[in-house]
Amino acid sequence: MKLFTKDELINAIKKLSDHGWYKSVKKTVDIRNDGAVGNTLEVLLGIEENNLPIPNAMEWELKGQRADSSSLLTLKHIEPSPRASKIVPQILLPNYGWRHEQAGKKYPDTEMSFRSTTYATGYTNRGFSIVIDKQENKLKFVFDSSYTDKSNPIISKWLGEVEKKTGLGSLNPEPYWGLDDLKYEIGAKIKNCFYIIAERKIENRHEYFKFKDLYVMSGFDFNGFIKCFQEGLAYVDFDARTGHNHGTKFRIRQNAWKNLYNSVEKKL
Repeated sequence: MKLFTKDELINAIKKLSDHGWYKSVKKTVDIRNDGAVGNTLEVLLGIEENNLPIPNAMEWELKGQRADSSSLLTLKHIEPSPRASKIVPQILLPNYGWRHEQAGKKYPDTEMSFRSTTYATGYTNRGFSIVIDKQENKLKFVFDSSYTDKSNPIISKWLGEVEKKTGLGSLNPEPYWGLDDLKYEIGAKIKNCFYIIAERKIENRHEYFKFKDLYVMSGFDFNGFIKCFQEGLAYVDFDARTGHNHGTKFRIRQNAWKNLYNSVEKKL
């Protein structure tokens, strides 16, 4: 594998951009797959996934996204504490989950689902929210039944099931992430970043990318990360079903990515 300096890698990406369109390495056209742009770029550069071949490579991350995408960008998978309680599979899924839409079809009839894209600026229609508690130095995942959309018959029925299973009080134990832990775990993952934005087109049912913008960003700013939550630009995304927990993801909107760094340089 060829080793690049940072400048050599920037120049290599510029050359790829000048060349034009490239076929996605993903076989399916799925705009929810926020890794397709970055994966395609990595293959074209001849580098291993998430392993940039430059000095201090462990301190750099490559992220890509489609220019017209409204999908959220995944920062990192981090399960909530207390970890020993296995919050998602043992508490949220069995007590607050609902029947999977593919139950009895793709999955067994008993398959349950717990999916929640949750934010700090309000409550979801099922009564979930994120609370930034600086006094306890935690980011909390909370439930308040008074915020559920009881006018929705599906949610009203679900709420009745929750009440029978575990009551309508607060989550117990209350899921959380320590702010110091988040600062370390997310900061270590995306301390510095090459962020590429690509135009897309479909030809013969296959997706193609043209790399149009490159930002080189450094100095992860944890205060910027918290501010993204306060402004409704960052989310905690749960995605679990009975047969598999797809992981709890910290995600942000595409236009908020640059808020996470002290230094942002546009190179393309």
